[in-house]
Amino acid sequence: MTLIAALTVASPTIRSSGPATELAEATSGVVADDGPVDGVLVSRTLFRHAGAAILMPANANDDVRRRAKAAARRYDTPTLAVSPARRAAVRAELARLAPERVVVLGAASSVARGLTDALVTTDPDDLIEQHAAQRGTTLVYLGADASPDAAFTAEAAGAQVVRVPVDDPRSTGESVRMLREHPDATVRAFGTGFGDSRAFARQTRAARTQPELPGGGQLIFPGRRLVALYGSPGDPSLGPLGAQGAQASVERVDQLAAQYRPFSATPVVPAFEIIAAVASSEPGPDGTYSSMIDPQRLRPWVQAAQDAGVYVTLDLQPGRADFLTQAKRYASLLAEPNVGLALDPEWRLKPDQVHLTQIGSVDVDEVNRTSSWLADLTRARGLPQKLLVVHEFDTDMVVGRDRLDTARPELQVVIHADGHGSPPVKKGTWQRVIADLPANVWLGWKNFYTEDTPTFSPARTMQVRPTPSFVSYQ
Repeated sequence: MTLIAALTVASPTIRSSGPATELAEATSGVVADDGPVDGVLVSRTLFRHAGAAILMPANANDDVRRRAKAAARRYDTPTLAVSPARRAAVRAELARLAPERVVVLGAASSVARGLTDALVTTDPDDLIEQHAAQRGTTLVYLGADASPDAAFTAEAAGAQVVRVPVDDPRSTGESVRMLREHPDATVRAFGTGFGDSRAFARQTRAARTQPELPGGGQLIFPGRRLVALYGSPGDPSLGPLGAQGAQASVERVDQLAAQYRPFSATPVVPAFEIIAAVASSEPGPDGTYSSMIDPQRLRPWVQAAQDAGVYVTLDLQPGRADFLTQAKRYASLLAEPNVGLALDPEWRLKPDQVHLTQIGSVDVDEVNRTSSWLADLTRARGLPQKLLVVHEFDTDMVVGRDRLDTARPELQVVIHADGHGSPPVKKGTWQRVIADLPANVWLGWKNFYTEDTPTFSPARTMQVRPTPSFVSYQ
């Protein structure tokens, strides 16, 4: 098994002085091998030797895990979880650590048999206290797939453990906060999902320097669920956001988001979806059948949202214009960390079409040009990840959708289902939209106050499968 990071694994010889753990100089790096992220991998990286070790079954119950965690922290002792597939790895790590005694918790006879020549006991009070390095000098990042013994062993070595829902140190407010509060700490990420050490170093630098999103962290998903009011300032006919001013809309969407929190294990963040370019029945002076709101008129709404921890998407209904041209008009607002972009192909007309006579559509190449520009803007300005929403109520609204570019790490793409009507009609729209999705997209759902019969409640909306990560109200 090959370590990705260039980290030195010390000799298994027991030392009579000096710390039993090895916390390196203030660097960042990724540690991974061909196996899982578990206590063996962490022990091999952070422990030089061990006078004692803890073994437990990989399928240990909560009580055994609680006891193992407490003993590991109290005695600075590595914990290794044993399964049939990992017995050889555990045996090799015990040989390297050369402990004098091993405490086995849970199913003792089957766990320890043939793994060690050390004295085996079942009493944690028989452990020998290690000499750990100074606590807090190392941050250890573990993804959702890391086993519990990985965290126990890292804490026993004196590290502070940061669990993240995806393998990225920017993913939550807590993961960002730890990096900012410990600027000189050694940072180790365990698992191939974090990429290589160079990529991880870039991510830790970004976490320490870039603005955070509403709700914390710098990645849109999976760390939050967005619940949005949709509409255009000053025009209540286009949606509930236009029924009141900016501050009253903040208060209204806060109340709406709060209704979702009892049903969502993921933190719920309020959002605005502001129609910045409004489809028009008249061609207008430029002949586009789209009326663009002056960015300066929208800025107070963006600022009010930013002050209140509300995310914003600017929605474009371009008529005979194109999405990229209109998006560039709002570059100054899209340069704000809490502002993303929404594209509404229903209102993207061909040169001979008019609204409400034909339903619009867009070629995926135009969407990809727009997303590429937005990703470049995000990178150039040092901004956190941005949301790009693509509205659909049929898959032919984005021609060539299977070629939708979702690979840019600066963006998180949402396919948003805009169907309205009775529950069976809405569910039919949903099934069409989510069929044959491009890779790496998240899903959005719209509730209509006047056109749904009835409007889905938060509880019912959260029963939709797959569960939408972005819910808007029109």
